[in-house]
Amino acid sequence: MMKTALNSFTGIRDLGAAFAARKLSAVELAQQLLQDIESQQSLNAFVDTNADLTLDQARSAEQIKHDNPDNLLAGVPLAHKDIFVTQGWRTTAGSKMLQNYTSPFNATVVDSLKNVGTVCLGKVSCDEFAMGSGNEHCVFGPVLNPWDPDVVPGGSSGGSAAAVAAGLVMAATGTDTGGSVRQPAALCGISGIKPTYGMVSRFGMIAYASSLDQAGVLARSADDLALLLDSISVFDERDATSIQKCHGQANAPGRILSHYQGLLDSADPRQPLKGLRIGVPREYFDDGLDAGVGQAVQEGIDQLVGLGATRVDISLPNTRLCIPAYYVIAPAEASSNLARYDAVRYGHRTQHYKDLEQMQARSRTEGFGDEVRKRIMIGTYVLSHGYYDAYYLQAQKLRRMIAQDFNQALTEQCDLILGPVSPTVAPAIGSQTSDPTAEWLGDIYTLGVNLAGLPAMSIPCGFAKGHRGQDLPVGLQLIGHYFDEGRLLAVATQFQQHTDWHQRRPGVSQ
Repeated sequence: MMKTALNSFTGIRDLGAAFAARKLSAVELAQQLLQDIESQQSLNAFVDTNADLTLDQARSAEQIKHDNPDNLLAGVPLAHKDIFVTQGWRTTAGSKMLQNYTSPFNATVVDSLKNVGTVCLGKVSCDEFAMGSGNEHCVFGPVLNPWDPDVVPGGSSGGSAAAVAAGLVMAATGTDTGGSVRQPAALCGISGIKPTYGMVSRFGMIAYASSLDQAGVLARSADDLALLLDSISVFDERDATSIQKCHGQANAPGRILSHYQGLLDSADPRQPLKGLRIGVPREYFDDGLDAGVGQAVQEGIDQLVGLGATRVDISLPNTRLCIPAYYVIAPAEASSNLARYDAVRYGHRTQHYKDLEQMQARSRTEGFGDEVRKRIMIGTYVLSHGYYDAYYLQAQKLRRMIAQDFNQALTEQCDLILGPVSPTVAPAIGSQTSDPTAEWLGDIYTLGVNLAGLPAMSIPCGFAKGHRGQDLPVGLQLIGHYFDEGRLLAVATQFQQHTDWHQRRPGVSQ
């Protein structure tokens, strides 16, 4: 078998053409990628692989492709964030608490992608229970960024982003509670989307903060994201937060692709974004934004204006309140969700205890890492008697104000909101561990979207200097209205048809 670098394909459609022309088979590609994953263990992106299961799925994919040659996803290699439960691969949530857990069933997202013929290469690392912005809070150690092994890949879906950027898979699933799809996508130079809250089932997704968690996908391009997201967007009666209908549209496969393709087909080739109003919040370009990142984002916005869009300067006046609101609500929900890991019903159990109370206390102390214990304590405090009204209730009121800012802007002033994803490029590994709040401040531009439940995505828009003067990727964030993922993806695809930032590759897999 001739070795074919996955990064040599421009995307899923290109790979599908190679399958259709019989230049490559799904089984051959899976075998080669399993070897690549083995040879790139230093990245620490994968936490579990199972060659037998992967090759079984690849053989099934070839049959699916044979029966339906138009199926573009059959044979596409991907990986799942270690927060989605999977049969056959361990699901640890990056924690000692679940270090040896294997689920008896698949998450809905996993089944949806398996049913259309994608091939799972394994599970990829994440911050413990998805709590982190650098993929450093994981029992298996930090994941390295393929662009520079000295910097973080972003978190908490850092393993997903690193695996895609390194060419080990074509795409990967992720979850986004406060930016955990968009931020690692930006820091690794790939594309990632977090859809409308409730659009993708959370069944089988280990909970961090239930009113904020949303499954998403990471891939090379917006076109790949459209194909993948459409296949997992479906109402699921097993998830109480799953949306059945929004703005008169049923939540079902085909909706996103129809909207997306319709917008691309009807665009004027000379001015494809003519008539589109893009809102640029002045609060997103304050002193906290790195100058190089700001310049790359501004140039990305100028590129969209050059394609016919109209820039509208807007204000999201409550942006500064996103961090305090989020870091009250998310830990509160986390403290409740993680109470189930009591060493009786779920999770790690200590070997040294005298009674039930000591057994539970020691098990949770041993099983949870520092960041998780910190958030549990914060959450328990803000929910405690006498403090609920002062903290949690006030945070929920701030959340409403933040959502109203977005809703007013997207209803009255613009069609999309644009800005940076992260204030800086990827920081050095370990540089934020001495300051417990530095990591949280890096989420300032992403948290509001989760508090409002809106869809948003990150696409590569340039490079800026890192801590050693090296060039590192920068992401441009696009925020849309509820159920408007088709428009987001179409605008991103127009941008990527006129730029080549998404085609840049790190040298690790060459």
